[in-house]
Amino acid sequence: RAVAATTGAVVLEPDAIFATDAEVFAPCALGAVINDATLQQLRCRIVAGGANNQLAEPRHGDELMRRGILYAPDFVINAGGLINVYSELQGYDPVAARNKARSIYDTLLAIFELADEEGIPTYRAAQRLAESRIRDVGRSAGIYTPRHRRVPQRFTAVPWSR
Repeated sequence: RAVAATTGAVVLEPDAIFATDAEVFAPCALGAVINDATLQQLRCRIVAGGANNQLAEPRHGDELMRRGILYAPDFVINAGGLINVYSELQGYDPVAARNKARSIYDTLLAIFELADEEGIPTYRAAQRLAESRIRDVGRSAGIYTPRHRRVPQRFTAVPWSR
């Protein structure tokens, strides 16, 4: 309430948030926020937040598309933490980690383009891109790292830039 008083923001009850007119709805901290009850209330153009598993079910991503609401898939938009952890495992370079995290923007644009070109929801486009990258990593599993040791498959990271 103190922030609202100094910024002019409006404090809402939790249940009223879904039906509020907004450019961006940003679900954070709670999964399955986009569900049968909340989806019909949304009055936004974009869903892009920090929560994991924002869609209660995949069909909710289909419904967002049908309603013309752009969805930034959670596992893409939240990749910064994993990028940072991967950087730590490689010998931490904060500048390199931040630069890699900046590539999330380009990845989202590629997902949005793929979804638009193929007429599919953004979560499906993101899954296709992720599966493609995982296949590419699998093909390179026998390649040695600069430290000349093999990285176990379970620790191999999927790059998020194009």
